[in-house]
Amino acid sequence: MPNFPYPLQNNILSALAETELARLLPNMELISLSTGDIIYESGIRQQFVYFPTTAVIALLYILEDGSSAEIAAIGNEGVVGISLFMGGDTTPNWATVQRTGYAYRLKGHFLKIEFERAGSVLRLLLRYTQALIAQMTQIAICNRHHSIEQQLCRWLLQNLDRVSSNSLLMTQQLIANTLGVRRERITEAASELQRAGIIRYSRGAIEVLDRSGLDNKVCECYGVIKNEFNHLSNFIPEK
Repeated sequence: MPNFPYPLQNNILSALAETELARLLPNMELISLSTGDIIYESGIRQQFVYFPTTAVIALLYILEDGSSAEIAAIGNEGVVGISLFMGGDTTPNWATVQRTGYAYRLKGHFLKIEFERAGSVLRLLLRYTQALIAQMTQIAICNRHHSIEQQLCRWLLQNLDRVSSNSLLMTQQLIANTLGVRRERITEAASELQRAGIIRYSRGAIEVLDRSGLDNKVCECYGVIKNEFNHLSNFIPEK
């Protein structure tokens, strides 16, 4: 696989019929995204949808006191900006870049035209939206009922599924902001995993040494989310 990002690295784009993709590609722009970049803000009119190839974008809800929590994360399996084809132009959440990388940006107008053709693009995007809602629901359940260690294991496994290595560049503070907890609680959970020989953490980088160890410690939420997106990846639109 070439190092330079190309559209078919995104699972949604790769599932489109050639004729549909050909209509969209001339209007797409490859952009570089850096950790912390804001894709859109709460209540602000959205203009673009984003198809990540190597970047990961987190959907966050930010409270009035400034605290935040991740409600979903989107990598090369999906698209950011579903409100543009679901009938709305704004959402109450924020979208920020969680991992540096690339994405293809498209004006929402062009995707809406394809969506309103009521063909395979519509069916694929509705199926993706179902998977995204399932992820949001399961994360809410996980945050309410499972330990910080289990939540951290889920978060690590979900991110490992989106990268080609066992290393993640992420500070404990950023993970804490993502999970909506104090940094000290992430430090405690990460220290337990490190003592168990499952991860190694240093200078903002987490290296997973034993993926099976994470699998043994994670709650069922990871499996539910993974299965939902596996069903999406097996969905083949009619050509």
